[in-house]
Amino acid sequence: MYNSSWYNSLIKPFLSPPNWVFAPVWFILYFTILISIILYIIKPAENKGLGYLYFIIQLILNFLWSPVFFAMQNIALALVVVVLLDIFILLTILKFYSVSKASGLILIPYFLWSLFATYLNFAYFLLN
Repeated sequence: MYNSSWYNSLIKPFLSPPNWVFAPVWFILYFTILISIILYIIKPAENKGLGYLYFIIQLILNFLWSPVFFAMQNIALALVVVVLLDIFILLTILKFYSVSKASGLILIPYFLWSLFATYLNFAYFLLN
């Protein structure tokens, strides 16, 4: 589905991790995302709808980034997607934290990784 020769031809940014790092990191992050939404769901509270909306939007943006970057090979649009992802992860953290501290805090590594991905995407944009 993705053109690995295109990706391999790109100038890699400083601090770009080896490709093998991404799968285990995302496995762990998706597990923490799952735990976070479960904690949010089971915590009784009123007005949780906005938290669900932020969560769904960030998840859609998360799943959208790879096809935009790799399949469409559109680094600029992928940068827009990942910046929006950062914003919606932060909104999700804040909303989840207001209902369940644990459900918000467990998303912080995901947010930090997303910020790192934003740096990488921006660097790919500048270098290529």
